[in-house]
Amino acid sequence: MKVSREQMAENRRRILDVASRLFKDKGFDAVSVAEVMKAAGMTHGGFYGHFSSKDDLVAQTLAHALSADSVGDGAFSDFVASYLAPRHRDNPGNGCPTAGLAAAIRHQTPAAKAAMSEGLRAQIARIEQALPEQGAADKRRAAIGSWAAMVGAIILARAVDDPELSEEILEHTRAWIETRVG
Repeated sequence: MKVSREQMAENRRRILDVASRLFKDKGFDAVSVAEVMKAAGMTHGGFYGHFSSKDDLVAQTLAHALSADSVGDGAFSDFVASYLAPRHRDNPGNGCPTAGLAAAIRHQTPAAKAAMSEGLRAQIARIEQALPEQGAADKRRAAIGSWAAMVGAIILARAVDDPELSEEILEHTRAWIETRVG
């Protein structure tokens, strides 16, 4: 039975969504193609109709996940508060792909690194647009610095076994960004 183009596109999107969640939650190496396909409700054999290899899946998942990651339409301060929140810290599978996967990218293919680079460029540009008015160079510096602080804070808050320290990392990073960017 032949699958329609629309169904093929929907299946591919479902695989990418599932792979994104699994990779962010467990890491690239801990997730198999079979696990992704099973979680997507498909057979392992159907994988190669969408991707040439697991490396291809990784690169395309990054591009897919990073294209959906954004500041949104609200105020920058609302984005910072939401990003640096316990709910985001405690749900890596549904959280930011940059915080969940950036450290592991150095072990991936050039295509995966290119997808991460493009996603970072796009996110920095979105943050620049969301920042309060200031000079272009200052805006760029504030966007990169704020994004690096936010991603780093989530990574560190997830890494520690002390709930008070974890919350303190989030809280102080929020306050630091507010004093710099306001």
